[in-house]
Amino acid sequence: MPNPASEEAEQPGATTGVWFVGARGSVATTAVAGWAAVRAGLRPPTGMVTETAPFTEAGLPPLESLVFGGHDTASCPLPKRAEELEAGGVLPHGLAAAVRVELAAADAEIRPGGPHPADSRPAAELIDSFAADLTDFRTRHKLARVVVVNVSSTEPVPADDTLPPSSLYAAAAIRSGCPYVNFTPSTGINAPALADELAASGLPYAGRDGKTGQTLLRAVLAPMFVQRALPVRAWSGTNLLGGGDGAALADPAAAAAKNAGKTRVLTDTLGELPQGDVHIDEVPALGDWKTAWDHIAFEGFLGTRMTLQTTWQGCDSALAAPLVLDLARLTARAHDRGISGPLPALSFYFKDPDGEAPPALADQYALLTTFANTLRRDPA
Repeated sequence: MPNPASEEAEQPGATTGVWFVGARGSVATTAVAGWAAVRAGLRPPTGMVTETAPFTEAGLPPLESLVFGGHDTASCPLPKRAEELEAGGVLPHGLAAAVRVELAAADAEIRPGGPHPADSRPAAELIDSFAADLTDFRTRHKLARVVVVNVSSTEPVPADDTLPPSSLYAAAAIRSGCPYVNFTPSTGINAPALADELAASGLPYAGRDGKTGQTLLRAVLAPMFVQRALPVRAWSGTNLLGGGDGAALADPAAAAAKNAGKTRVLTDTLGELPQGDVHIDEVPALGDWKTAWDHIAFEGFLGTRMTLQTTWQGCDSALAAPLVLDLARLTARAHDRGISGPLPALSFYFKDPDGEAPPALADQYALLTTFANTLRRDPA
């Protein structure tokens, strides 16, 4: 039976759906609020790489053509969640009220996720349910395509062949013909059980684990040491996180999944992993803000011992949201152009990218801008 609220929310001119897994979380809420603010001219598109010159002619779906929906197990509506983020300083004062209509429209398109602790439905039934939600969303809004973007909490690496929740959503994306982006370190579409179906689908996909702070700096600094022939002796790091991400990463198994991507850039760039560990500590008082500290010990001319320390303090949702919008637009355009399989050109956005890609941020950016030329509109 049609959902009256969804019918009222239908957006004229929408051609591309963005379906968030974790649709009522901080990142998704910030992305929808930010999209609405930029579209209305209330705020500039700061942090959106796709709004810069190299992408002008790439044929990306316009911001005004996007329509949002998603799955979540949480019940707090997006307008209320935006008010909470505004109170925490994540969103600017007055923005939640200014884009309340757009937030309510997106919230009307959020469907119950799963599995809940008491949910006894088998995996196949959950996948069918999620896929039906995606198909219904695309059909009602007459969308050319829907990109599924996983922005839910980090889950531990599965201990057996059972599909974790992130992979149930990924399976639904494949089944309903939706391109997929994994902005988390969770298994998602990389579950071995999905490999054959994914290969046969012809869908583009990208991931995993968005690069927003500490690893972004590592992708810049590690090549510098290599290029200047300065051996790195040790590289240690600490992350202080609040909010839902901090709570999720308090689980050592989830933190281990997160740290795998953080260390990959060092191994790939330096040729080996230097001494030192990465720690993630939950500090609830920080809310949606995070601090990442790195201590780098390196060797100079004649064996002189030196160090470099960096501190990155930022708002995780405000760092992630523009990247999520970029990825949805780029992946949608790749699907439009018939590109399939992993998208290593989007490694610029990820700690642990799918496909073969260089580890240095500058090289990844060059790959991304080359990809933008590939996506250009067909000649008239």
